[in-house]
Amino acid sequence: MALNFHQLHIFYTVAEKGSFSHAAGALHMTQPAVTMQIQSLEDYFGTKLFIRSTKRVELTEAGRTLLPFARRSIDLIKETDQGMSKFTHMLEGRLHLGASLTVGEYILPRLLGPFSQEYPNISVSMKVINTKQILEEVMAHQLTFGLVEAEVNHPDLHTEAVLSDELKLIVPSGHPLAAFEQVPISELVHYPFVLREQGSGTRRVMEEELVKAGCDISELKIVMELGSTGAVKSAVEAGLGISILSQSSVKHEAALGVLHVKSVENVSFARSFHAIYLSSTLLPISAVTFLTFLRERDLSQWL
Repeated sequence: MALNFHQLHIFYTVAEKGSFSHAAGALHMTQPAVTMQIQSLEDYFGTKLFIRSTKRVELTEAGRTLLPFARRSIDLIKETDQGMSKFTHMLEGRLHLGASLTVGEYILPRLLGPFSQEYPNISVSMKVINTKQILEEVMAHQLTFGLVEAEVNHPDLHTEAVLSDELKLIVPSGHPLAAFEQVPISELVHYPFVLREQGSGTRRVMEEELVKAGCDISELKIVMELGSTGAVKSAVEAGLGISILSQSSVKHEAALGVLHVKSVENVSFARSFHAIYLSSTLLPISAVTFLTFLRERDLSQWL
């Protein structure tokens, strides 16, 4: 029997999860199949790798020795996929991902066209849902990975910044603040605001950065909270208030002159969009190729 990567991946997942059954769930395998692969690996090395108990499996000394080598083999496979993804133009496959609202509605549609031109044999299926739903579906293996507006801290998930974005002050045509090159932060409290709902990534970044700049956000005149960026834009355009949104989301309206994009003096609303996927999952080459495209291309030509 020859040593193979598949067995090392299973071994590492069992060690990480502390359970054959939990590892089986993470790997989309049956528990007997996981057990059989571990036994084959133990037969190969001629030693036990786990101490089995009713509650949890623990590594033997041999298992603890093997663990960093298994981790390095997984990292090497990931690096290999990433390095080779730029050459896989004839790659075929289906890319199934989830994207939170701003990413899915205003960022990715402008990037999927160039990506499809470069990789015409990869078909893309994208669900635009909120971050909470993306987390649930990634954890349930219903989505390969997700793109969300904020970093996610979860022990079973890998999170990686792959796109940059910046929020800006958005005002309607004819608004007094449209005359400013940069709007003083002190001016914000004088005008009604239309904002995304509490808990949205956009709202969270806005509030955090204003607080850092010394603004008391309780003094903002919030007249409306809406559940989508499109609804906020329509409300601002109708003169119901001003807002702070991703500048990518108002590109069309700014070009038409119905909305104006302004910076707030001494405040940066920079943020990153993050890819999230299960740490125990080796992404298919189609997903690796797409994430490499996001990381390495100059995306400003399309955004």
